[in-house]
Amino acid sequence: MLAEMIGGTLSVDPGRIARKGRGDARTAFARHVAIYLACTRFGVTFTEAGRIFGRDRTTAAYACRRIEEARDGVRTDRLVEQLDRAVSARIGPAAGRERAA
Repeated sequence: MLAEMIGGTLSVDPGRIARKGRGDARTAFARHVAIYLACTRFGVTFTEAGRIFGRDRTTAAYACRRIEEARDGVRTDRLVEQLDRAVSARIGPAAGRERAA
């Protein structure tokens, strides 16, 4: 679901988000956002997020750090907030939050 929503918003084929290899910059950014939301919205661990998106734990942690830093920019913050609201509307506002730390 995350890959579909993020892929649609960022014009990236959802299948490319979890594909091996980095891909182009747009695909890598979409993957980073997907990993970030998996961790923050669903409360999955870096290990779980890495497994879901075909990466390892350290890559998932890196993706989350990159998005946190990028959220200092207004455009990225708005985009991530918009996607988070869309995910929340689809799954319910509290889903996964009890595990998020």
